[in-house]
Amino acid sequence: MKFAKIVFRIAGIWGLLIITPLYFLFDVIGRQDPPPITHPGFFYGFVGTALAWQIAFLFMASDPVRYRPLMIPSVFEKFSYAAAVIILVSQGRMHSSDLVFGGADFLLGILFLISYFKMAPRNA
Repeated sequence: MKFAKIVFRIAGIWGLLIITPLYFLFDVIGRQDPPPITHPGFFYGFVGTALAWQIAFLFMASDPVRYRPLMIPSVFEKFSYAAAVIILVSQGRMHSSDLVFGGADFLLGILFLISYFKMAPRNA
C-alpha cells in the first residue's frame, strides 16, 4: 500500500506542477509552436480534465485500497497520452522533445499497473 501511496502522490504533484501553468500559456503556446490554438474550448477543456485527474491521483494516494478501481482508468489516461505523443512525434506533428512528457506518463502508467496488482485482494 505504501508503494501505491507514493506513486499516486508523485503523479498528482507532478501533474499539478506541469498542467496548472497551461491555463496561463494559451497565447504563448501559439507563438512558440505555431499555428496558434484555434479552439480555446478544447484547450481549456483538456487542461481542466487533466487537472481533475491530478486531484484524483491525490485522493487515490490517500487511500489506495478504497480507490483501487480508479487505477484502471488512471492507467488508460497515462498510456493514451503516451501513445498519442509517440504517434504524433513519429508523424512529425509534435517535437521529439515532447517525448519526455509522453515517457513520464508511460512510466507512471507502468507504476500505476504495478500498484493495481500489488493492491489485489488476497484470498484467505
